[in-house]
Amino acid sequence: MTVRRVNVVILVLLVIAFLIILHRNLLNLNDFLKQENPDTASGMVLPFETDFLSDHKVIRTGDEIPVVITAPEERLGATVTAMNSIYRNSKANVVFSIVTLNESVVHLRTWLSKTDLKHKIIVFDLKILTGKIPTDPQKVEAVKPLTFARFFLPVFLPEAEKVIYLDDDVIVQGDIQELFDSSIKLGHAAAFSEDCDSASSKGIVRGAGNQNSYIAFLDFKKEAIKKLGMRANTCSFNPGVFVANLTEWKQQNITSQLEFWMERSAKLVCVLLFYVTGNYNIRSFRKCMSWLPALC
Repeated sequence: MTVRRVNVVILVLLVIAFLIILHRNLLNLNDFLKQENPDTASGMVLPFETDFLSDHKVIRTGDEIPVVITAPEERLGATVTAMNSIYRNSKANVVFSIVTLNESVVHLRTWLSKTDLKHKIIVFDLKILTGKIPTDPQKVEAVKPLTFARFFLPVFLPEAEKVIYLDDDVIVQGDIQELFDSSIKLGHAAAFSEDCDSASSKGIVRGAGNQNSYIAFLDFKKEAIKKLGMRANTCSFNPGVFVANLTEWKQQNITSQLEFWMERSAKLVCVLLFYVTGNYNIRSFRKCMSWLPALC
């Protein structure tokens, strides 16, 4: 009995000691969290933002590397993650130009005030898209204005000679300096990478299944396509990551050419929607019909 009682006493003492240690650790953890984030009560910091708030700072020197990235309100977290991946994997002197809409400016400024990132916020003027995208009221939600921001790089950065454009869903795992230093062939306005694996680039070709080559997007039976000298099985490119030579871009009037095709596409959609749905009023009908001769 004596031995059994001694064992019980030892067991009780061990449990008490464990509880004391656990209690102290919890108190220390609570103090640590308060020191790390003293503003939690007055100004909540989102989980994806805390990585920028550490005291560790990298000295960034050299020529500035302009990076343009879009920030839709519903994808601010993705934009932040993309910027974080660049910031953490490079010592380059990166300057972010964040293209967003009015509704997102306050949130962006609040967050960016807590970082040491070099940046400027560019409010995308929707008037620039007037007549260039479909205006069917039933499809307004489907049109994402910032999708077209990449077409207007010289407008955002008129003084820059070279710029990197990234979509908000990109994660950079290497040094952004290497991408910026990519050579662009003489006479080319931008350099893209082949997109042979991305699911976003895949299309459906009747009789051929899923494809991510140009045959999924172009009719190679047409003479105009044949004259381009493109191979049907060549992988398409990724428009979400590219380096642009803005000097060449402006000389070739790339933005104007893109606007021309945007307008033509919007007019074609207008005409097709009227014939398919018949939902347009008489004013829209007349407007669509006035465009028809130019599209034929």
